[in-house]
Amino acid sequence: MTDQSDDRSLPELSDSVHADGVDSSDQDPLAGAMASALGGGLDFGAMMQAAQSMQTQMESAQAELADARVVGTSGGELVSVTLNGHLHLISVVINPAAIDPDDPSIVEDLVQAAWQDAHDQVAVLQQQADPMSGLLGGGGSLGSLGDLFGGS
Repeated sequence: MTDQSDDRSLPELSDSVHADGVDSSDQDPLAGAMASALGGGLDFGAMMQAAQSMQTQMESAQAELADARVVGTSGGELVSVTLNGHLHLISVVINPAAIDPDDPSIVEDLVQAAWQDAHDQVAVLQQQADPMSGLLGGGGSLGSLGDLFGGS
């Protein structure tokens, strides 16, 4: 028994147009690289470009977070704590009215509450600055990545 080749062949696809008819040059570099890889061939140039772009975005986001200042307060602003976007403590300010010599634990609680307030604000800031958050769409869903795999 001999092998007979099938005369039917798949149409050739250009480097930038995939089987779904989408021109990857119009897409985000990461999405273009993913679509190219899923379309049958790996475009290492596009993947490297996407990785470099993501690295640049991450470096920019990290610099912005380092420069950010977030102030958390407690006790009607009796205590304020300033953190940067990396959660490094910049300052603590305690109003003398917050100090009760008979119960120093009140000040401890106020400092902790102010730090937690600032921490929660930094968490929001970090989420907003994260370039990857747009890919995932937030909330644990695949967001725009889900579209690459046939829906979200």
